[in-house]
Amino acid sequence: MSRPEPRYGRYVGLLALVILVLITVNTIVTKPNGAKGVEPGHAIPPFAAPLALGTLSGDVNVATHAGEGSAGRTPACAVHGPGVLNVCALYRGRPLVLALFVDAGSCPDVLGQMQALAGAFPAVNFAAVAIKGERGPLLTLIRKRGLTSVRVGIDRDGVLASLYRVASCPQVSFVLPGGVVQSPALLDTPSPRALRARVAELVAAAGREAGRGAASR
Repeated sequence: MSRPEPRYGRYVGLLALVILVLITVNTIVTKPNGAKGVEPGHAIPPFAAPLALGTLSGDVNVATHAGEGSAGRTPACAVHGPGVLNVCALYRGRPLVLALFVDAGSCPDVLGQMQALAGAFPAVNFAAVAIKGERGPLLTLIRKRGLTSVRVGIDRDGVLASLYRVASCPQVSFVLPGGVVQSPALLDTPSPRALRARVAELVAAAGREAGRGAASR
């Protein structure tokens, strides 16, 4: 007669499985080292992306000079058109609030908050880009949330996730006129009150920068 296997054997296997799952979950939710958005005082990377409400398709142009191959044959800041979300045009002369997001879970909630603030801050541009986005679901999202004042672009290959050091969803950047980041990016969905406060700080900082510029002339 064969000897029965020790009863604890199966529990050891189960424990190993639980540990493996925990390690996997931790890897997914832990922010990569140093990935926290573009640092304050640094210029945000230029890009030109297809608008969700437009008909253009293709990858986001992130070229800084002409002839950069897959990044773009034309510098991103020079790409314009009715179907283009050009970040350089958005921060030219105005503060910009830019959200990078994925269309899943509660992540797009920040877009509704941005839409609600647009009327209170008419001098600020509000825009968002869907990482790995698809036009059909984005059009549904735009209609559902009434995004008339938040321009939404599509980054189908996810290139901006690397350039903007995206570590969470959403990631909201606060950009001064001229393209320099004013303050640390928000790395999760803020409360409406917190987002309003950050936008007000951006506007105040932009006013101070404009005052210093006028005084120096």
